[in-house]
Amino acid sequence: MPTKTTKSKKQEIFEEAAKLFQEKGYSSSSMRDLAQKVNLKVSSLYSHIGGKEEILQKICFENANHFLEGITQVEILKLPPSEKIKQLIRLHIKIALEDPTSITVFNDEWRYLSEPYLSDFLKMRKDYEVRFGEIIQKGIDLGEFKKLDITVVLFTILTSVRWLHYWNPETHNLTVEDLEKNILAILMSGIHTD
Repeated sequence: MPTKTTKSKKQEIFEEAAKLFQEKGYSSSSMRDLAQKVNLKVSSLYSHIGGKEEILQKICFENANHFLEGITQVEILKLPPSEKIKQLIRLHIKIALEDPTSITVFNDEWRYLSEPYLSDFLKMRKDYEVRFGEIIQKGIDLGEFKKLDITVVLFTILTSVRWLHYWNPETHNLTVEDLEKNILAILMSGIHTD
């Protein structure tokens, strides 16, 4: 009989902290709040984690790495730029729906990272944006996409998928597949030459 995997206390702390940051915001959340959520004294909490910032760093950098690993996989595919953009949109949908709590923190609370972590995070984000923009540029060069400003296209796409962590499939009549199909149809029709 397979045994049920139990979460480590540290894993539980990270998950509860992500929920707390989502609910109250990073700056309004205290170690005391987190200690209450995980049934520990504040002093005991510090034996598991170094502090709030450690949790924020983990959330931000893990998610940034998911996106960078995803774009690396998309870049090597032998697909036209339009298909690569669709793959990246699907990546955003997948990441947002798999862990909406940490994506909320990743999207909204990264600015509270201290240096050098903030600069490192912003470099990772810029790297992703530049590489995404290069795929858009390739699509324009090949005539697949309309001759639009790359920055406007890039940030319109990224902003258009930024709300996905709020999606609750239980309150809507759309499946995840239908949601994906709708988003792709809206975004791709705006840039595709057909």
